[in-house]
Amino acid sequence: MLQAIAFYLFAALVLLSAVFTILARNPVHSVLWLILAFFNAAGLMVIIGAEFIAMLLVIVYVGAVAVLFLFVVMMLDIDFAELRASFMKNFPLGIAIAAVLLAELVLGIGVWQSGGLQLGVASGEAAPLLGRSNIESIGALLYGRYLFLFESAGLILLVAMVGAIVLTHREGRAVRGHQNIGKQIARRPGDATVNVRPEIGQGVKL
Repeated sequence: MLQAIAFYLFAALVLLSAVFTILARNPVHSVLWLILAFFNAAGLMVIIGAEFIAMLLVIVYVGAVAVLFLFVVMMLDIDFAELRASFMKNFPLGIAIAAVLLAELVLGIGVWQSGGLQLGVASGEAAPLLGRSNIESIGALLYGRYLFLFESAGLILLVAMVGAIVLTHREGRAVRGHQNIGKQIARRPGDATVNVRPEIGQGVKL
């Protein structure tokens, strides 16, 4: 019963956070809802026993991607005076969200300590994975059954990285605004400045 309540709570909050991510007018609020969705998705992974995937969700998506999005939207032209004015108005909502997150944390830890959700009995090809941790199971699948696909994905990423470097490489091209440091250092003051004394009312001819 406790496992079912935890699952539906995390799943509902993932969907709710995703909806508010789309509907939020303020981009900062949208990123914060996205972070909340990632945390709830990580909670789902914890209660089914996939702690490694939950850790990856928090470290990679929350710690890198979402924080990067937050820095991007912070550089946009956002009226922070309006945000400060609405702080007290949204304070009760923030307290409610914090209380829900605390309840989720307590519930998730309780379900995890009780053994997590039982998703069914593995059979056939999944039987050799029984008795292993989720990290060992993921490693056995990635570097065993799906080794060719895993190596192909790495090769595609490598080709994309090399292609981006080749497309942006400009060796041998005339680049506008390029500085010749040696020529600038060897230049004499007489070649760099010109004293002009024009007559009053006359233009300057160089």
